[in-house]
Amino acid sequence: MLATQAIFRTRDFALQSGQSLPELVLAYETYGALAPTRRNAILVTHGITSNHHAAGRYSASDAQHGWWDRIIGPGKAIDTDRYFVVSSNSLGSCYGSTAPASVNPRTGKRYGPGFPRLTITDMVAAQRALLDALGIPHLVAVAGPSYGGFQAFQWGVSFPDFMDGLVAAVSAPRDLAGQLAVDQLRALFAADPAWNGGWHYDGDGMRDAMKRLRIRTLKEYGVDTQLAAAISDPDARAASLEIMAADWAGTFDPNSLLALRQAWVGFDTEKDFAKIRAKLLYVLCTTDAVFPPSLAPEVMAKLKSAGVDAAYFELESPFGHLALNPEANKWAPVLDAFLRRLPSDR
Repeated sequence: MLATQAIFRTRDFALQSGQSLPELVLAYETYGALAPTRRNAILVTHGITSNHHAAGRYSASDAQHGWWDRIIGPGKAIDTDRYFVVSSNSLGSCYGSTAPASVNPRTGKRYGPGFPRLTITDMVAAQRALLDALGIPHLVAVAGPSYGGFQAFQWGVSFPDFMDGLVAAVSAPRDLAGQLAVDQLRALFAADPAWNGGWHYDGDGMRDAMKRLRIRTLKEYGVDTQLAAAISDPDARAASLEIMAADWAGTFDPNSLLALRQAWVGFDTEKDFAKIRAKLLYVLCTTDAVFPPSLAPEVMAKLKSAGVDAAYFELESPFGHLALNPEANKWAPVLDAFLRRLPSDR
């Protein structure tokens, strides 16, 4: 399956902070075909350091498959023979959308560390503007892992009647870490002489700091365990992890990471659970150190108390936070059954 890439643009986009973006740009991909009824669309949202390349390849010779390639595609759980899938890059991400590294049309210079503060609600509102521009009046579902799961929860309370289903996987409906996590990240960057108060764009010295951060994050996510399934030698695994981290560090803007992490602070949809009208599937992994399955009883109890039609699935896997794609065979049938309960007019 080949991915179709596109760019959405709009002007004077208002943010919750009271500021506005003179130009909003969102990069996105689509898979499948939009039905004549225009009501067979699913929106897919991505993790905090990921991107909108969720499935397929860019050409027949391209080896780079998307991060949910075992979930999205013909005959898969999110079946592109049945659904039109829109995968939007998040506002604030540095992979083609308006973000700190973008040029501010008002000044002709990068936003840099002066980029307006974002919220998860702003990101969802930007996605809604994209869908409106595509002429999509209603979604079958919004589905996403981790940070994308935050957005799925937010969609449920921001636009309760716009979708029939919500899928939040390896995620949570509220902020679990608070401002402290952002302050620690700022301190880490500030300790690097290349940071220059956030104006690091003229050099590449931040790559080392970002690489170290990425290695730590990948280990927390369980990537080392995944690599061990294919690479028995510890030194070879460490080398592979270093390559993965270096590739990411060379492309991801530290200011974007701060902006996206700051947007999570104060995020809380639990207080608005009663607004949710869509059916909801909540998925956690047994070995996820980021969003452990111990979250499930309280979240599910609050959803049920609010009258939400919610189901929970616990994915048993040693692969931690990033288990969803490699372990697709274990949970894709649950996702497929959930989606088939929802209206999808072709």
